[in-house]
Amino acid sequence: MAHSAGRLWSALGVLAFVLSLFAARLIQLQGIDENDYAQLAMQKGAKTVALQAPRAPIYDRNGVALAQTVDAAKLVADPTVIKDPTAVATRLHDEIGVDYIATLELLSKTGTRYVELARSLPDKKAEAVVKGLNSADLGGVFAYDDTARSYPAGDVAANLLGFTGTEGEGLYGFERALDSVLAGRDGSATYLMANDQQIPLAESTVTAPEEGTGVKLTIDQDLQFLAQRRLAQAVSQTGGSSGVAVIQDVETGELLALADYPTYDPNAWIASKEADYGSRALMDVYEPGSVQKALTFAALIDAGYVKPKTKITVPPTLPRADTTINDYFSHGTLRLTAAGVLAKSSNIGTTLSAEQMPIPQLHRYLRGFGFGEPTGVGIVGESGGLLPEAADWLPITRDTISFGQGLSVNAVQMSTALSAIANDGVYVKPSLVSGYVHSDGSLENVDASSRHRVVSVKAAKQVAHMMEGVTGPEGTAPFAAIDGYRVAGKTGTAQRASEQGGYRGYTISFGGFAPADEPRFVVYVVIQEPTDGSGGGSAGGPVFHDLMVAALQKYGVAPTGIRSPALPLDW
Repeated sequence: MAHSAGRLWSALGVLAFVLSLFAARLIQLQGIDENDYAQLAMQKGAKTVALQAPRAPIYDRNGVALAQTVDAAKLVADPTVIKDPTAVATRLHDEIGVDYIATLELLSKTGTRYVELARSLPDKKAEAVVKGLNSADLGGVFAYDDTARSYPAGDVAANLLGFTGTEGEGLYGFERALDSVLAGRDGSATYLMANDQQIPLAESTVTAPEEGTGVKLTIDQDLQFLAQRRLAQAVSQTGGSSGVAVIQDVETGELLALADYPTYDPNAWIASKEADYGSRALMDVYEPGSVQKALTFAALIDAGYVKPKTKITVPPTLPRADTTINDYFSHGTLRLTAAGVLAKSSNIGTTLSAEQMPIPQLHRYLRGFGFGEPTGVGIVGESGGLLPEAADWLPITRDTISFGQGLSVNAVQMSTALSAIANDGVYVKPSLVSGYVHSDGSLENVDASSRHRVVSVKAAKQVAHMMEGVTGPEGTAPFAAIDGYRVAGKTGTAQRASEQGGYRGYTISFGGFAPADEPRFVVYVVIQEPTDGSGGGSAGGPVFHDLMVAALQKYGVAPTGIRSPALPLDW
């Protein structure tokens, strides 16, 4: 009996010890080190997912979205539960085109439960892929909410907008230049998992993403669309290789259209040529040809060397240094006024006029017009062109630069230089960004313009008057004339420098402004390597006409109705 009682007491002692362990464990679970256990649980069964910040839109000047973010899906995987990485990688390659080797490496990773396989997929496509994998007993791939970049107007302003890459980063255009502004700041979410499923009502840690800031451009989508279509037509008709067209507000320097051809659709950039991604209007430089003569005469008149009615005797040819300067047309001795030299686009007459001005002085004027340095409108890769230092000029350098050879410019530089003449001699820095749109909808306007005087009001108005002769019946660009408006313009044709040295083909152009007496817009058109023999007036003039008419009508610029008093072109 005593022996049985001893066994009973021993059993009770063991039971009490076990119960004390349970009690201690219960107390521990109820809060003695609850933070330690939460951390342990998060380490062993947690999954952290990136929460992508919404990339902000890019708008045109009227608030029309040119680039925006839309709902999409991304595929992610948990490598610890992938049974057959090879089979999964093969199916993903076949169904959504991901790189097989890169995907296989991701699926075979150790030490992680989260890898991203593909982004910016249509929701239905992502769901179908996951469903198909699960049906084939290839689980471990999941679809999560994501976003995709969309360009609703297709190729409109594509060379300015650029596009985003597979990771959402900006690669070209303003998508790249303002990537940090548009992108915002990503967030994250950490969830507790069990059996590869999120535990309902379990604790989670979420850091909310911060939306990016929208960008408002100076571009007018309607004018941009028209400029691109009309430019493409002109390049095709002339057999040219490429072209650009610019519409610019004279007073503000804002670029309303900046068209490139060829272009591409940023929604399908992978299928496009890399050579077409950038903006030729800013990145390509060329010798401007005779459009330069308007700037030369502005400098000469401002400095007092010539007047519009100055008499100039123009010989058939002009020997200089080891070369001979010729005009584009054969002629005997001509008796032209300075206005006539510009209207007839005489290289010889321009050279004879420019030789009166010291080299350093002409160089200063051209720097004042913005040549030799980038415009700074914000596009990565802009070229500043070439304006040789004055100390490196020879007399023949002055001769050729006076009529547009021996220097190089981009299209926006030349458009803005013409705008300075139209703006009573004041250069206004061009701009492409007019403001920023914050996440609360508020608009922060930006005034990036700076201005300085290049020539006097009198000189600018006299040159504008001279340029009206170019679009008159006796000028080189009658096709640029617009009924009811006074139009000032200048044609350009220049040999095109070859990368192999020397020259190959031509650059033709036309630039001008209207109304000439109260200028509102500059339009500048450039076509590279035409093969049909067209000149700046015959090919660029009609494009100028159509784009200028569209701008004048859209912005309600009334016709002047009064033609300018004609300047004498000869004597």
